[in-house]
Amino acid sequence: MILNAFLKALAQSGDPRFRKVLLTGIGLALVLLAAIYVAFLLLIHIFVGPESTLPLIGQVTWLDNILSWGSFVFMLFLSVVLMVPVASAITSMMLDQVAEAVERKHYSHLPGAASTPFWAGIKDSIVFLGFLILANLVALVLYLTFSVAAPVIFWALNGLLLGREYFTLAAARRIGFIEAKKMRRKHAVTIWIAGTLMAIPLSVPLLNLVIPVLGAATFTHIFHNLRARS
Repeated sequence: MILNAFLKALAQSGDPRFRKVLLTGIGLALVLLAAIYVAFLLLIHIFVGPESTLPLIGQVTWLDNILSWGSFVFMLFLSVVLMVPVASAITSMMLDQVAEAVERKHYSHLPGAASTPFWAGIKDSIVFLGFLILANLVALVLYLTFSVAAPVIFWALNGLLLGREYFTLAAARRIGFIEAKKMRRKHAVTIWIAGTLMAIPLSVPLLNLVIPVLGAATFTHIFHNLRARS
């Protein structure tokens, strides 16, 4: 079911409506990733000083290096980790658009769904983003203790968290948050697996730029499939 949902999402990339949302998502991902990266360099500037040495970049005078190619490469390297919070932020901003494009093509018999209020979505996104960062900071102990298994722990943890968020938001459009959470608990394992399969390609530079939108589309299909089975 998960693979079928993903293949449906991928196949729809040729649909002009979906492609527009996909390209918007890629652009938004780049903007958010760049913003986080600039903040990262700014923190280096504040705490380390005007000059420091970083992998792949060398000597950093932070303002000059923001626009350098070496810095761009380093930003892509950091995207292995940073795309998880970026994916979380994109969910609340774009899930309605993605789900609407998916439902127009595959579930056109359904009435229109209620959109999540913009500021409510932003609030939920900020709260979840904070929880996501906190969870990963706590898990840092595990990453360092079990360094060989760190990628697996990272994917499993963030797959659990992203799966919960993506599924809940996709389901809440149709059945409300209370019922969405009940449904999420009922299908927790499936959602966790789907979230983990989403978290893995989020660790691949460049490929990870398309994953938030494809993930939202995939979870929209997963919700409808699970609902049809109930």
